[in-house]
Amino acid sequence: MKRDAAVSLWDVSSAEEDYTNPMTGDATTDVAIVGAGFTGLSTALHCAENGLSAHVLEANHIGFGGSGRNVGLVNAGVWHPPAKVREKLGDTYGPRFIQRFGDGPGTVFSLIEKHQIRCEVTKTGTLHAAHAPSGYADLKSRFDEWHRLGAPVHLLDRDEMAEKVGTTAFFGGLLDERAGTINPMGYCRGLARAARGAGAEISTGVRANRLRKDQSGWVVETDKAQLRARYVVLGTNAYTDTLWPNLKRVFTPIHYFQLATAPLGDRVAHILPERQGLWDTGQIMFSLRRDMSDRLVIGSMGKVMGALGQGLSHRWARKQLARLFPELGPVTFEDAWHGQIAMTPDHLPRIYNLDEGLYTAIGYNGRGITTGTLFGEAIAGLLTGADPSDLPLPITDVTTVPSAPIVSRLYQAAFTANQVLRSL
Repeated sequence: MKRDAAVSLWDVSSAEEDYTNPMTGDATTDVAIVGAGFTGLSTALHCAENGLSAHVLEANHIGFGGSGRNVGLVNAGVWHPPAKVREKLGDTYGPRFIQRFGDGPGTVFSLIEKHQIRCEVTKTGTLHAAHAPSGYADLKSRFDEWHRLGAPVHLLDRDEMAEKVGTTAFFGGLLDERAGTINPMGYCRGLARAARGAGAEISTGVRANRLRKDQSGWVVETDKAQLRARYVVLGTNAYTDTLWPNLKRVFTPIHYFQLATAPLGDRVAHILPERQGLWDTGQIMFSLRRDMSDRLVIGSMGKVMGALGQGLSHRWARKQLARLFPELGPVTFEDAWHGQIAMTPDHLPRIYNLDEGLYTAIGYNGRGITTGTLFGEAIAGLLTGADPSDLPLPITDVTTVPSAPIVSRLYQAAFTANQVLRSL
């Protein structure tokens, strides 16, 4: 894809080819899926492999939303440590959720291997970096819990963390060997290729405008044609619109931005030498990774502010790299982008049965790669006869967040202020 039309660096650097296919007439399928991101494509792939016909409708191009703008960290678990998950989900779903989401990266890596998806996969883990002594204490508590559960996690002191990252700026860290990194757009396009290979249909450039039921099931009315289906799955997460009443009001949308340097070659050989992805314990999260072309990709919460090369976000990124790696010297940034994250009040995702035969998984809280993949598989299982009580989460009623628009604006103001302060 041409750089000026790309939604992210990953859109340009992906080795997997984009796929476009217009919808030319009315069609019928078992499962109509709205959204060609991780959730929708995982659902389509697993439905097709289990004998259901599936048709994905994408308003733009594959991976256009959060999937193609992702940081690319294939993390285990969710934001909460295991004890908090058990507290929130109870004794039945809590341990199950912890186990399945702890094993989530393995599911992703297995799909990548099975379908030979070209997405620059690494399996060297991820690093949760302590931004302060308080952050290290939190990581110590998380380590103790995961260690008791037998997970391959390691608590790193400041010197060990410096060896892994190439800077002494962090107070320690937590290395999770289950995790890794990918080119997220490559993974998304690879899922699309695998789904098509299994028999699923994907139509791009077609917007779903209305859902209605009739005696035979569901009708998805689009700007191009109609798609009839027994079931409908909405895989739009943070990019949910008004297709279903109030669904976009169940989460608070926030933005996450990233900037990518030009390839830096041997200059960055000492930075993340094992290519782990990193994020920190700060309230306004920071991330860093090195891709296979030796670009540094640095990001934080908020939107890209200003023009590439001279705007606020550029100054922020340049300042952060100079703080972490003063020996690096001046760098040039060649890409900047941001995407949306769907944050729920308790930082846990949701599975909704919106109506008979109508499902969605939503509220991924920045963990889209594993969550979308796992929920796509789970919903496909549900549609092919799996017991709903075996889902990783219970199906719950829709609960809106009335304060979401106000909170979203407050967050954005705080994130912008953070960029300003850290650019001085």
